[in-house]
Amino acid sequence: MNAENDLIKLYSGRILSLAGDIPLTERLAEPQATVKKRSPLCGSTVTVDLVLEGGKIAAFGQDVKACALGQASAAILGAQVIGRTAEEITAARDQLKAMLTEDGPVPEAPFEGYEVLLPARGYKNRHASIMLALEATAEAMAQATG
Repeated sequence: MNAENDLIKLYSGRILSLAGDIPLTERLAEPQATVKKRSPLCGSTVTVDLVLEGGKIAAFGQDVKACALGQASAAILGAQVIGRTAEEITAARDQLKAMLTEDGPVPEAPFEGYEVLLPARGYKNRHASIMLALEATAEAMAQATG
């Protein structure tokens, strides 16, 4: 029964609400960079398009085919991604990974919304899906500036 309660907590109403309302889901017609990431374990995919202006994300689009946790992660990112620098995206990615795998703190503002995914720490098979959107965005920024 305990494992079942943990799963119910993992798929909280807040996570399901985020998963159902992902921002910036329109792909960009002329992106500077596009990156598709796939989790081999579960098959989740996220494709990210972006345009930079002055080193910050000016336009962003994402196509998310993932579990509710991956969708929630993409929603949190999508709500905060415009105007972010490569350093901010990389820091959020690294902080989220540390939160999930090393009991690290919740990512810093403006990405503190990832705290909703704290219950996923114990589900290592979900970590890759949760990380996809930030990993794809960090890679796309590197491509656009490289």
